[in-house]
This record gives sequence, C-alpha cells and structure tokens, in this order.
Amino acid sequence: MKSIRSIIAFSALLLAVAYAEAQPRLPNFFGDSMVLQRDQPLRIWGISGQTGTVTVTLNGQTKTAAINPKGGFHVELAPEKAGGPYDLIVSDKKGKTVLHGVLLGDVWFCSGQSNMEMPLKGWGTVNDADEEIRNASYPQIRLLTVTKRVSTWPLRELEGDSWQRCSPNNIAPFSAVAYFFGRRLQQDLNVPIGLINSTWGGTQIEAWISHAALSNDPYYKEVMKAVQKPVSFEDLLKARNKKEKAMQQELLKDLPSAGDSALYRNADYDHRKWSTMPIPGAWESQSHLSGLDGIVWFRKEIDVKPEDAGKPASFHLGKIDDNEQSFLNGAALGATQGWNIDRVYNGVLKAGKNVIAIRVEDTGGGGGIWGDSSELYVSVGDNRYSLVGTWNYRIQEVRTSRNAIGPNDYPSLLFNGMVSQFRGMNIKGAIWYQGEANAGRGYEYRHAMPLLISNWREHFKNPAMPFYFVQLTSYNDNNGNSTAGSAWAEIRESQTLTAKTVPHSGMAVITDIGDANDIHPRNKKDVGERLAAIALHDTYNKAVVASGPEFKSFSIAGNKVTISFAAAGQGLIARDGKSLGGFELAGADKKFYPAEATISGDQVVLQSGSVPAPVAARYAWADVTDNANLSNKDGWPAGPFRTDNWPGITVKNKYDPKLK
Repeated sequence: MKSIRSIIAFSALLLAVAYAEAQPRLPNFFGDSMVLQRDQPLRIWGISGQTGTVTVTLNGQTKTAAINPKGGFHVELAPEKAGGPYDLIVSDKKGKTVLHGVLLGDVWFCSGQSNMEMPLKGWGTVNDADEEIRNASYPQIRLLTVTKRVSTWPLRELEGDSWQRCSPNNIAPFSAVAYFFGRRLQQDLNVPIGLINSTWGGTQIEAWISHAALSNDPYYKEVMKAVQKPVSFEDLLKARNKKEKAMQQELLKDLPSAGDSALYRNADYDHRKWSTMPIPGAWESQSHLSGLDGIVWFRKEIDVKPEDAGKPASFHLGKIDDNEQSFLNGAALGATQGWNIDRVYNGVLKAGKNVIAIRVEDTGGGGGIWGDSSELYVSVGDNRYSLVGTWNYRIQEVRTSRNAIGPNDYPSLLFNGMVSQFRGMNIKGAIWYQGEANAGRGYEYRHAMPLLISNWREHFKNPAMPFYFVQLTSYNDNNGNSTAGSAWAEIRESQTLTAKTVPHSGMAVITDIGDANDIHPRNKKDVGERLAAIALHDTYNKAVVASGPEFKSFSIAGNKVTISFAAAGQGLIARDGKSLGGFELAGADKKFYPAEATISGDQVVLQSGSVPAPVAARYAWADVTDNANLSNKDGWPAGPFRTDNWPGITVKNKYDPKLK
C-alpha cells in the first residue's frame, strides 16, 4: 500500500498546470475561512514553481520542507488545539500564499442523496425555515459545498468551491441535516466545526464507492467484471451515444402516422395491441425504453358504477415527467408542464367504461407517470377508483437524446467527482443520509453500506473514522407491509445490521418523524440533532442519550411472545400515550396479524387471537410506520426489527454496473 506521503506527493503533481507560478499552490479545498482538523498532524501540501524549500507557518509553528524535482512539497505540522482564526502562510523563495481566517476544530464530511442535500430553504423547505435562517449567525461554523460532478477517474481538484462563515446570508441553500448536526456540536463542544456538503439527490450508494473497492469486494467483484477497467469520460459518452442511437433506430421502425396518433385521445380508439407497462414508474424502467426522449401516449380503462356517473370527479394522475396533456373519453381534462408537479384535474365520469388518455412529452432525463402509487386515483365523493397497475402505451415521437452521463449510469462516478479530491485531508468523521435510491435492492444494502464505510476510511486514512448515518424514515413507497413485502423495511434492516456490525458506526432512527406522503419530510432539525447526539456520545464521550430501545432477544411461551430490549433508558413507553402499535405476530403459515402489546419493564409481551401458536414477531415492518410508537422515556424511538429470517421481496435484486 502506498504511504500517505507518496499519495500526497502524487496528488500534488496533479495540481500542476505550470511550474513557473509566482507563489506556492495548494489543493483548492484549502482556502480562506477553512477549518483544519484539530489534535491531528496538520498536512499541508501542494506545488511550487521553484526549487529549494517551502516554509509553512501557522499559529507560531514554522516548518520547512524540500521541493521535490517535480515541484511538489509536503509539510507536516504538529497537532494544534482548537482555536483561531489564524493565517496559514506557505512561502518559497519567489513568493507566498496566505490563507486568512483559518480555524482549528473538527471537520465532518456530510454526504448522501436528496434528504441530506435538502436545504433549509430552496427546492425544499424545512420546518420554521425563516426563523432558523434568521438565527444562523455562527462564525465558528464554516461551510463548504462541493459542486456536483461526475467523473470516470478520480479528480484532484474542486470546481471553484470555497469555504464560508455560517450566517443568515449563506445558510439557506446549505444541507439542513448537516447544519443542524454541526450547530449542535458547536454549541455543546464550543469548538469550531467545518462541514463539507457533498450530496446529490436520487443517487445510488454504488456511485459513492471507488471502482477499486467495488472490484475487489467479495460480493461485488463478479458483477464488476462487466466493467473491469475504468474508462475515460469521452469513451463513456461514445458508448452511451452508440447505445441510444441503436435503440432509437429500433424504435423508429414502429412509429405511427400523424393521422393515427391524432386518434389516441378518443374513447373508441382500440389500444388492445399496444404494449403495456406498470404505472407508476418512469418508462426508463422498461429496458427497450431506457434512453427514450420524446412523446408517449398512455391509456387506461376504468369501469364506473352507475351511482358515480354524472357527478363531479377528481382525477389524481400523480407526477408526470416532463409535460402532459390529459383526456377523459376524448375531452380535455387539463395540461401541465413540469416533471415534479402533482396533476389533479376535475371532470365527470359516465357509467361503465371510461378511458383516460395521457400524452406525455419527455424533454430529457427520466420520463413517464412516476408519482407515488398513493397519488394515482379517481375519486367521486367517498368512492375511489385506483389508477395503479397496467397501462397501455404507444410511442408517438422519438427525439435525439440530450441525456448526459448521470451519477447512477456507471459505478463510482461520484466517488471520483465529489469525494476523491479530499484524499489526504484529516477529518473528524462522516455523516450519511442515503438509501431511498437503493430500496429496490434493500437486502443487498447490507453489503454496500459496510463497503462504503471501509472505502471512505481507507480514503481518509483513518481505519476507525466515526461514521454515522440515518435510517430511512416512514414513507409510502409502494404500500409495503408484512403481507405484501416492503422494500423499505428490508433496507432499514440492512442499515440496522450495519450499525450493529461495523465498529465506530452509529445509526439515527427517524421512523417517528417521517411523512407518509412526502419522501422529503420537513423535520430535518431532529434528524441532524439525533446524529449529533450519537457523535457526542460515541466520539466525544459525552453523557447524552443517543439511542432508542433496541431489539435484543425474544422468547415464546404458548400464545405469547416476549421481546427484550436494550437501551431502554429510563423505561419503555408508548410515545403518543396510546396503546402500543406496530407489532405483528405470525405462525408457521408466515401470515402476520396485528398483535396486542403490553410493556413489562424492559420487555414487551405480544399476543394475537389470530395467531394461537406464534413463531415470529415483527415491529414497524412496513413502508409506513406511523402506528409504531414504542420509545424510551428519553424520547428516542425503537427501530424496526423482525425475529424471523424469511426471504423478502428484494433478496434477489442485484446491482448492475453496466452503462445505463
């Protein structure tokens, strides 16, 4: 394995654009107002256009090191206590570089997908956003947001990103979870906190893991043989364009005439020979449509009861990417532009067969009717007609794709583009909020998550680096439960297993503060503060409560199952004052039924009249966990669990690294 000195030297060489610069140059994550990690050796490196030596000065320390033949230098200062602001001065015989306002404190790398990315106010808005922004004057907290970039090779430079002092003027677009996490640490520890926000919504975990780590991992190495060697970004674009061109040529063979497509809205048009696909879902989920941009018509028939005919009806068509025109029995219902807007229109149904036709235009990226299944229905008074399920579809127009390479299109694109630049930098630890994009492979996540942690610990050269993450919250992804199966329950289990088996890791349970109808719940304060409590307890050895009740063991006696818990704190309670909910029992037939639950000390006793001979118990095993209300008296919720190991619905789903 390369030494850290040789790695830093190599990084320094890649910084060079010319060796005749007037002053030393540092990697550009070094900057004014930055935070350097306290209590660890301070590594300063870069390039110089000179020969001889480079001198580095910080807080009274001065060290000199030789410039190597290729212009690189590396200086290591002794650890410093928290403090500042200081000037960091790097000089050679021709000039000097001075960084102003540098603090010594704790640096945390904050990453994941959209729930970590979600700002205090912007494309999403947290609870009490205006008040939080107004009060965000914390000069001891420094912020760095990494520009979104994909790359097939590890990058060594950021793209003009710079550190900022936390203030009401700049906090609004910053990661809300990271901010609330850092604020709690700064308030409790009274030391400077540096927060690096490296996030990208909708991204899969494999995008954040290095190509080498995936290729050498016992679980992933077989599938990674399909992409054994990293390729240049230009080669990847060429391969994408070739693939999409071939797909488009195939689709062009079967396009309708203009006269035929003009009839698609009509109720009496015969669409029985059209292809079908499940809705909701982007049409990219169909392998032969994976790169399609253009226009697609969708049609679905619903049979309406006589008593609902002629009455006002509300048509909930979910979210449609990008633009759409909707028709009922040939008459216009409405039209909307925008990929993430809920379509809700009014109309009147007739008795018997009714036909809904939707013309969808996709201008780039994903396309189709992709809203949540709970958003797809027609309502007449108290009656509902579901629109979830099989729809017929027909392509009207194929357009030249403008799709760029996305972060999930190939392995490691975000590790290379948004993590690799920090190699050699000392940090205190990392926090992570991701998993929604991997829920369909929830069982596999028990391999992916530990691999990410070990990969990043190697990257930051700290095998015991604290790594704290958020378990997925309550959200109605697909009406999942113990009967139908729940992908979200399965990925939560994988996250729990990671927290239990990976040293120096911890998990914040937030199933009590989600929103069943919003994948981006607005309560980010509690999320960040729960992560901070775990860090305070585990990393800083503070006497704070940082866990809810944790499943420990179970026993069966007759028709009763007794669940024992650890981390019960001051005692178990139903946090809303109601009867305990969320518990289920099953017998040998593997059919689960709600269970009556009674607290007895640090245990919960379960029984169900529908299960006279129970063999398994589950808690909060569903997409939506709103009725799961067990917590400790300290206010921390119990996490989901099960006592069985019966195969779930995602166990056979595997990562495919080939170019999308």
